[in-house]
Amino acid sequence: MLVAAILGVLEGLTEFIPVSSTGHILLAGHFLGFHSTGKAFEVLIQLGAILAILTVYSRRLVALAVAAPTDPKARRFIFAILLAFLPAAVIGALAHGFIKTVLFETPMLIAIMLIVGGVILLWVDRREDQPIYEDAVDFPLPMALKIGFIQCLAMIPGVSRSGSTIVGALLLGASKRSAAEFSFFLSMPTMAGAFAYDLYKNHAALSSSDFAVIAVGFVCAFIAAVLVVSRLLDFVSRRGYGLFGWWRIIVGVVALIGLLLQSGGA
Repeated sequence: MLVAAILGVLEGLTEFIPVSSTGHILLAGHFLGFHSTGKAFEVLIQLGAILAILTVYSRRLVALAVAAPTDPKARRFIFAILLAFLPAAVIGALAHGFIKTVLFETPMLIAIMLIVGGVILLWVDRREDQPIYEDAVDFPLPMALKIGFIQCLAMIPGVSRSGSTIVGALLLGASKRSAAEFSFFLSMPTMAGAFAYDLYKNHAALSSSDFAVIAVGFVCAFIAAVLVVSRLLDFVSRRGYGLFGWWRIIVGVVALIGLLLQSGGA
């Protein structure tokens, strides 16, 4: 239960920043000796992060829903989010078995992806191109679909769902704040879909003790994620994403060293 709480906090703190929450949880679980049935814990505790962003963005979501019947701009934004979600829904369902049994079980790959992603994030953050879009609501539909395909790279643990969508949006002309905000909105259907599909695939194998551990992780993830979501947009508007790039590189290098020492000791 203690390890589940630690991993839950880690999920909440890292889900919406571009450092790969799944990569952090899988590596932490590996070194802490944590094993979950069908790797379901690592996916299902994302429900806490989903509810956190629904809580923080509840007023904005209600406003969009109310405006949609009469406001073409609101309808287009909702459609853009659903369009961006579509590639992950299709590819994620087709590749689910490979992702869970191969990619989730390869900590060395996760560490390498953290480092590579950190370097890319630093490069993108330092580009001085003038942004074309200052508001996520203004992203055109073709741009949303492209971001959706880029998000699929995050099916490799260590890449980061938020990191891939943010980098994709930045390269396509978004400002740092609007890139993060679009990533927030896109996370809702993406994470909800991953949660529902993983629960469907694994519910028969999960015991009551598994659900208890998942519940602890869920609550801790929710609390930590609320704190992050409520502050992240202002932070990236002022400071950019450089800090997260360096964090990825440091964690990836430390994990690589740990894995090499483990394999050498074995």
